[in-house]
Amino acid sequence: MSGIRCQVSGIRSWDFADTWHLTPPVLCGEFEFLLHLTADSFTLRGRAPKSGWQVDMERNLNRRDFIRGVSAAAAGFCLAPSGLWANVAPAAPVAVAKCATYGPEVVTTLAGMFDQLGGLQSLVNGKTVSVKINLTGSPKIRLGDLPQGQTYWVHPQVVGALVHLLGNAGARRIRVLESSGAPPLAEYLSQAGWKTSDLTSAASGVELVNTNYPGATQRYSRLWVPGGGLMFKGYDVNPAYEECDVFVSLAKLKEHQTAGVTLSMKNCFGIPPVTIYGLGAGIDEPSQVPSGHRAMLHAGDRQPSKSSPSEIDPSTPRNGGYRVPRITADLVAARPIHLAVIDGIETVAGGEGPWYKLRPVHAGLLIAGTNCVNTDAVATALMGFDSLADRGAAPFEKCDSTLKLAEQLGVGTRDLSRIEVRGLPIEKGRIDFRRV
Repeated sequence: MSGIRCQVSGIRSWDFADTWHLTPPVLCGEFEFLLHLTADSFTLRGRAPKSGWQVDMERNLNRRDFIRGVSAAAAGFCLAPSGLWANVAPAAPVAVAKCATYGPEVVTTLAGMFDQLGGLQSLVNGKTVSVKINLTGSPKIRLGDLPQGQTYWVHPQVVGALVHLLGNAGARRIRVLESSGAPPLAEYLSQAGWKTSDLTSAASGVELVNTNYPGATQRYSRLWVPGGGLMFKGYDVNPAYEECDVFVSLAKLKEHQTAGVTLSMKNCFGIPPVTIYGLGAGIDEPSQVPSGHRAMLHAGDRQPSKSSPSEIDPSTPRNGGYRVPRITADLVAARPIHLAVIDGIETVAGGEGPWYKLRPVHAGLLIAGTNCVNTDAVATALMGFDSLADRGAAPFEKCDSTLKLAEQLGVGTRDLSRIEVRGLPIEKGRIDFRRV
């Protein structure tokens, strides 16, 4: 059962059969035991998010029975059907709407979608909001003559509309975040032709933050992954990712050559700074200036700066199709997304950037939700793919499914039968990205 956390403290032994009385009697997925073998009894506490399941027990038993019981439990976890994870992972509504252009209708369309989700005010009023936007590559690289926002970056009109609506809903402070190169984020955006004053004037208290640096405190924050992590136990990041009340992922509707799709979750792969996780990162401490891309996260050819947590198991596969989905799932578990927004008005098919052979796509879609896995599952279906697809099936021919991994971590379900779509039905908005 994904998302169950199980703590066993003060154990000397456990008779598995004697104590296993759970409702519902479903055991699978991630079930963590923290053992302290210093006393004659233990307390077991577990919870599945939104399931109401929990149990507390105390026993005095012999070590042989405990080991036998845990071995049986581990076997049960490994054999449990994957569909059971989806049955307990959270599900929340996802709003989908048609939006033909990057004109004034972006504001009104997003406003209507947020109302369908319960409104922004209750989420952001009086709070600090961090918005991670989706930029990749260089501000100088375009697909033909088309601006980045009409192809492989989130469009500035969508960023400005979101900031405006957050401000209208009472957000006290709004930080727009991205890990750009050496220049300040505002300069980086200006190089791509963005008018950054449109963003900073869209609401009060707006800041543009280059998260490749530690910020004014000169200290990075550490985000620990619940349950211990798939690739790293924790990630060191710019404090703006931790020092916020609400975290928003604003992504582009795209395919990805390594991860299959890049949506609100894959957008968070850009959270770790290259000063720690890049090719030019310092060996012992973070570098002072960003250098190189996140090759170590893709290929595992080196470890982060020693000041940060190292990889859990350096013997795991050294390829992006294994690593990138797991690191992404780690990050969205460690830094929960409160609001996922996906720009699919104008985008591309064939990959994440013009270093691949891309095809422009006018999907005319905006997608939003309060659970990132649910939102990305709907977006994946809108692209013509099966959200339940596993490795080997489109779009995950060469990689593991980030949707599945995040579901197993208890972040959310990818099962469309459990996700309520509000607004435009999937079948009326679907575009086959492989044929367009």
